[in-house]
This record gives sequence, C-alpha cells and structure tokens, in this order.
Amino acid sequence: VQLQACGGGLVQPGGSLRLSCTASKYILDFYAAGWFRQAPGKEREGVSGISSSDGSTYYAEAVKGRFTISRDNAKNTVYLEMDDLKPEDTAVYYCTTAPEISLRTYGTNFYAHGGSWGQGTQVTVSS
Repeated sequence: VQLQACGGGLVQPGGSLRLSCTASKYILDFYAAGWFRQAPGKEREGVSGISSSDGSTYYAEAVKGRFTISRDNAKNTVYLEMDDLKPEDTAVYYCTTAPEISLRTYGTNFYAHGGSWGQGTQVTVSS
C-alpha cells in the first residue's frame, strides 16, 4: 500500500487547510481510510475515518464539527478538510488505510489495527 499525504502548512488560528492523500489504485474500494496525527512528545491520536462500504464517517471528539473527511475513489484520494484550526491541532498528520472491520470496531483508532500509512504532512497552527 502506498499512501502519499500532502496539503499541510502553517496557518493562523481559525484558519483552514485541506489535506489530501493519494492511495494505490483500488485501495479505497476495499479498505477504510482516514487520518491520525502525532504532536511532538505526544502519542498518536486518531482523527477521522471513512468507510469503504457505505461512506460512514468517524471523528475524534476534539475535531468533531470542525473537520470533514471525504473520499473520491475514482481519484484514489481521501481528503481532510480542517476548519477553525486551533494551536492544539498542530501535529504531523498521517493518512492511513486499514481493514473495514478495524474501523467498525475501533473507530478513529482503527489505524492501530492492521493499518498502513506513509509519510505524514506537518500542520502548524500558530499566530
């Protein structure tokens, strides 16, 4: 599985960013996809996931109402629209895929159960 995340950057509090992740062909047809993040000195944190079967979405409480996950299977791409960004959102964001059953069972922590991920993209929220 090859996953390439991009779209990170420096943004002021209250600003927006859209992350994109391109996966190997057909991966999104069969695997759940999503994002987790890791801030310096902190553990990994599941952010969001989207089902491959019915498009149902999962969000961590910390980002609910501010982040929106979506996918375009024709483009083999999953997106994370991040609005109203806060300094505590600063982290390296990783795109991940994992078996559908992992998403159904573990929610946003699905990446830790049979997940694959590539290089992350840095998101920095600062004034």
